[in-house]
Amino acid sequence: MYLKRYRKSSVREALRAAREELGPEALVLSTELVAAAGWRGWLGQREVQMTAAVDRPTGVSVDRPAVRERRPADTGLRAELVARLVASGLDQALAEAVARAIPDRECRGASAAGLRRALAAELAPMAAGDEAFARAEVFIGPPGVGKTTTIAKIAARERAGAGRLLGMVAADGFRAGAVEQLRIYATIIGAPFRIARTADELEKALTGGRQTLLVDTAGRSPNDAAVRDVLQVVGRRRSVRRHLVLAADTSPASARRILDAYAETRPDRFVITKLDEAESVSPLLAVLRERGLPVSYITADQRVPEDLERATPALLAMALLRDAPAAHARCS
Repeated sequence: MYLKRYRKSSVREALRAAREELGPEALVLSTELVAAAGWRGWLGQREVQMTAAVDRPTGVSVDRPAVRERRPADTGLRAELVARLVASGLDQALAEAVARAIPDRECRGASAAGLRRALAAELAPMAAGDEAFARAEVFIGPPGVGKTTTIAKIAARERAGAGRLLGMVAADGFRAGAVEQLRIYATIIGAPFRIARTADELEKALTGGRQTLLVDTAGRSPNDAAVRDVLQVVGRRRSVRRHLVLAADTSPASARRILDAYAETRPDRFVITKLDEAESVSPLLAVLRERGLPVSYITADQRVPEDLERATPALLAMALLRDAPAAHARCS
């Protein structure tokens, strides 16, 4: 297979150059935005770098017949659309799935709204939507990802929107600051508040009371003995839903390590936080798609309760395409 890179000001120009040199059956392997060459790069300008390939030995002539043959849909007709979606931040597999979902009759002029609808349909299994609360909603994950703030946002949103009080439990025996932060939120909201510093205390908290409980856990390694005991309590109860909280800018390698580390807690949902701090959420979503669990909430910024939304297919699509160009995308 013969590979070549093209650097142009747009995906369309890079794709045209690849087809002119390699022929209509050229495959687009990757597309990325890179710093422009020379002084334009110093000024922060960017251009498209596309890697294309053709199944022929290097140096072999590629004379083309005058009559152009019909190209397979995935390698020719929709190649530009896939390239544009990848340049917008989608991973290759998801971009190809979305391109295949666009009907042929819409392929030549798929609008930004049409692309969002197709992407939302592809992401539908990843969105938990507006589901009812479990007896206890437990939030687990590494330190600094926003578990405490997320709980406060959920409790405040329910109190303000539905007049519903949710109990708040601080199951963190390590950080006094985190306990006090959650206590302050509970006082402001007027929500019942309990501290569970041990596994036995958490067991009692989950057993007693009538309100749905939002449980904040320590941001420490699940291999820590004390943390493991607490997480085992939530891992073996049927009336508990476990949300693994991850920041939107978590790298794929780090995300996989975290997911493996918390596997014994049997998470049911994912929460994506700090969307405003990530250049793209696509790398993280690609990993979460591998694991097959839905996303329950998406948060951005620190405002309580404004910066929190239930995850829906449309919202996930908007998060992925937020930097996508609004211009029409063509499939050929």
